[in-house]
Amino acid sequence: MSADSSTTVGVAAGPVAARLSFLDRFLAVWIMTAMAAGLGLGRLVPGLGDALAKVTVTGVSLPIALGLLVMMYPVLAKVRYDRLDTVTRDRRLLVPSLVLNWVVGPALMFALAWIFLPDLPEYRTGLIIVGLARCIAMVVIWNDLARGDREAAAVLVALNSVFQVIAFSALGWFYLSVLPGWLGLEQTALNVSVWEIARSVLIFLGIPLLAGFLTRRLGEKARGRTWYETKLIPRIGPFALYGLLFTIVVLFALQGEAITSRPLDVARIAVPLLVYFALMWAGSMAVGRAVGLDYPKATTLAFTAAGNNFELAIAVAIATFGATSGQALAGVVGPLIEVPVLIGLVYVALAARRYFPQPAPAPDQAVATEGPARV
Repeated sequence: MSADSSTTVGVAAGPVAARLSFLDRFLAVWIMTAMAAGLGLGRLVPGLGDALAKVTVTGVSLPIALGLLVMMYPVLAKVRYDRLDTVTRDRRLLVPSLVLNWVVGPALMFALAWIFLPDLPEYRTGLIIVGLARCIAMVVIWNDLARGDREAAAVLVALNSVFQVIAFSALGWFYLSVLPGWLGLEQTALNVSVWEIARSVLIFLGIPLLAGFLTRRLGEKARGRTWYETKLIPRIGPFALYGLLFTIVVLFALQGEAITSRPLDVARIAVPLLVYFALMWAGSMAVGRAVGLDYPKATTLAFTAAGNNFELAIAVAIATFGATSGQALAGVVGPLIEVPVLIGLVYVALAARRYFPQPAPAPDQAVATEGPARV
């Protein structure tokens, strides 16, 4: 993620950490520091969370939207859109992704919520909502850090966005009302409009995707691909890190008081989330290996399946149950657990790539250094 991200060298021998830039080497430290700073600000500055919560446009938090747009734009500007057709023809990738995201993920979160929180219906409902909201935003960062396939990530998050608009409400009705009724469990109603979901998709994916596409199209047309990837991309690349850290600080500042004032509740919610992220990620990597995907595509499959759209989950929980509800708190705890867990899984993925087939590099594609990718 550092400013010198234009450097292209072959994979060398020796300890990985010794060859990383200062920013890359301590990436996890910066993210944890941003989380701590957000929690501290939310707890120590009176009214900060309320003030940030009021800065909205049509119900969308402007600070969070700004941070996510800045975070996603550089990564999506790196995507080589002329190669997307090779991804859309790869059924070994697309079919497992759809099954993992829209069948396995929601079902697993439903099971874990009832196993770990049978006596806490508000938190249980919040977790189920988190499981229904498939990731379309921050996953591009984790994927890029782990050297996943950028073109595959662009296609998979686009697919998730379409299915999110179509299926979210129906799945919410099924997992909160129908299935519990069949099993003799407590039922809950979820009222969320298709427009709310479509708005989230448009803002958090549509805008940066369009900006990234136009930047590459116009940049390559004006100056050529070599200039674009060796001059322009290194200049805008570091903004992904800045956007990520800003988003984390704002997100946790918004809910700092709620999280720090109920540590035991947070711990109860955190346990099924930890199990969920571990099972979804490891299971997806195993599926990718079993169907013969190379490392970049298997990694993309794993991170797009394990991540969740916490922006949508929190918005739905607040709109349906209220900002101070247990459902909203469960949604907020989602990124509290997801961010450090998935950044940890980035390093696990990089260590595991020796067990996967490696793709042949394209003629015009530079080979990057080991360690987290510099987004």
